[in-house]
Amino acid sequence: MKKVEVRLRHAPGSELAVGHLAEQDRRVYFEFSPEFLESGFEVSPWRLPAGPGLVEHRPGEFGPLPGVFDDSLPDGWGRLLMDRYFRIEGIEPDSMSALDRLLYLGTRTMGALTYHPSEESSSPSALELHGLAGQAQRVMAGDAERLLPELLRAGGSPGGARPKILVGRKEGELLSGEDDLPEGFEHWLIKFEGKGDPASAGAIEQAYSTMAREAGIDFPPTHLFETREGGRYFGVRRFDRLPGNRRVHMHTLGGLIHSNFRVPSCDYDVFLNVTRELTKNHEDLVEAYRRMIFNVVAANRDDHVKNFAFLMNSSGEWVLSPAFDVTYSPGPGGHHSMLIGGQEEPTREHCLAMAERHGISRSTAEEILERVNSAVANWGRHAREAGCSARDVTRIVKAHNPLR
Repeated sequence: MKKVEVRLRHAPGSELAVGHLAEQDRRVYFEFSPEFLESGFEVSPWRLPAGPGLVEHRPGEFGPLPGVFDDSLPDGWGRLLMDRYFRIEGIEPDSMSALDRLLYLGTRTMGALTYHPSEESSSPSALELHGLAGQAQRVMAGDAERLLPELLRAGGSPGGARPKILVGRKEGELLSGEDDLPEGFEHWLIKFEGKGDPASAGAIEQAYSTMAREAGIDFPPTHLFETREGGRYFGVRRFDRLPGNRRVHMHTLGGLIHSNFRVPSCDYDVFLNVTRELTKNHEDLVEAYRRMIFNVVAANRDDHVKNFAFLMNSSGEWVLSPAFDVTYSPGPGGHHSMLIGGQEEPTREHCLAMAERHGISRSTAEEILERVNSAVANWGRHAREAGCSARDVTRIVKAHNPLR
């Protein structure tokens, strides 16, 4: 039997054993630790509520892992890099189970969950696999002009995925690395263009971030990193990390409710309901509604369930995370990934009816609509400040959908 210990790491030296994941005969099980049950925390209150006993996860319901652990796995780009390294080490990627991949990530995960070899594991290769992660890392440092092209070359650019890197940032200095950072460095994520992306993708996302802030959306600090080669890459400060290498547990909407982002089956009614029930905070509900309105008006139609998330603080309280992955996107077939009140192309009245249904006053909803409309009407200014081309400005403004 293969076993992996899961820990909740709020800060260096501050860990709580969550429990053990186990795999046998292609079946995955999980059992919470007694310490975690005594803590009163819930890392995934709906699909994996804390309780005694062994729980079997049925892959047909969602994927190979419960959603809270699936959230720790990388996206397509990260998986490509992981598979590439396995092949270099003579390991066939298809032979690696989801638990193997979690073990490989170890402490280099998004959020606060970390994965460790279990003393009870009968897999003799567990410690060796865990050690591969450290061997794979090559820490490089320098300013953005030198470091970013080097990191891009090191990672390559496989098709069909948006390349991303995790870095430490301190004034004009960058440091590569996915784990804890030296004192004074902040955790940032930087994106490169993927196959099919325009060279201006970074500038467009930067413009959208400032436009979203003007619309009143909670958005982390962002920066457009430039290189001598002419690259302009969008970067954002990570909200799952705090000063002192402290961590925040993060759970995507899709992982929380076991909704596969590749199969659109969720709508904004669900998102608002989940936000209200999980956070118990009306302000978070209003913020979720504001993001829905912004996505509609600004034509961010890649609004699937992994592009919304929730954070649990060290006291066990849940909040809606800051916004992320907000940019112009024509969406699948020109449609939003999530419907709005059952409508693919919602009107102002559809959106106002959605607010009423979820207990948001009409005056608040109308105020949000006006502020978002006003911010998106300033798209040209935000785009020019970010260095977008006149062609980008014209192309994207045609896709906007002001809710008048």
